[in-house]
Amino acid sequence: MKNYLAKQLYSISVYPFLFVALLWLVFFIQNSFNYNFVKFGVLPRHTEYLLGIVTSVFIHGDLAHIASNSVPLLVLGMMLFYFYKKIAKPVFFWIWLISGLWLWIGGRNNENYPVYHIGASTLIYGLASFLFFSGVFRKHLRLMVVSALVVFLYGSIVWGIFPFKTEISWEGHLFGAIAGILVAFNYRKEGPQRKIYDWENEDDNDETEIPFEEENNKQQNDFSIRYIYKSGNSKS
Repeated sequence: MKNYLAKQLYSISVYPFLFVALLWLVFFIQNSFNYNFVKFGVLPRHTEYLLGIVTSVFIHGDLAHIASNSVPLLVLGMMLFYFYKKIAKPVFFWIWLISGLWLWIGGRNNENYPVYHIGASTLIYGLASFLFFSGVFRKHLRLMVVSALVVFLYGSIVWGIFPFKTEISWEGHLFGAIAGILVAFNYRKEGPQRKIYDWENEDDNDETEIPFEEENNKQQNDFSIRYIYKSGNSKS
């Protein structure tokens, strides 16, 4: 039993932990050697910064920034790999790619004062959005409980999609959330599905069914025919 639980815990946590560990490794290198990795962020609508679509999630401004992103990434990542194990990897990939691409297309920027968008919060919003809407789209009771849990844990992050603080990439939050919804809809028929009972497939208006009275009359007519035929043989 212990081995089974250990394997389960390992299977759902290995990828989220490795990803977060990579974030911290990049942050450590940046601060230890005084590198400026901001140039690897997303600079909207500049083709020379297309690489930032992929690399921006690894760059964080300070300790508070990376620390605030690490725990939600671990929690939401483990939930993704536990409840959606078979599709977890492509879901994570597409949320990452779509949110980064949209941020490059529609993110805030200024020609006189370039605005670089950095941080893994786009993934946090994408994962939270996916976990919430995936349960709703599937109408799966167990997964809808997960949806409710996500709201309970991270429902307050919804305010991050509004432009209340200019120093925060609210566009990244918004595009991440939308990407999560689209990915949840696209994969709604893959992965765990709710059980469909036999009575849900029954058609009350099935014309092939014979009403009781008609069936009863049919049986009586069949009996009469057989009786007359046998009576005829007995008389002959």
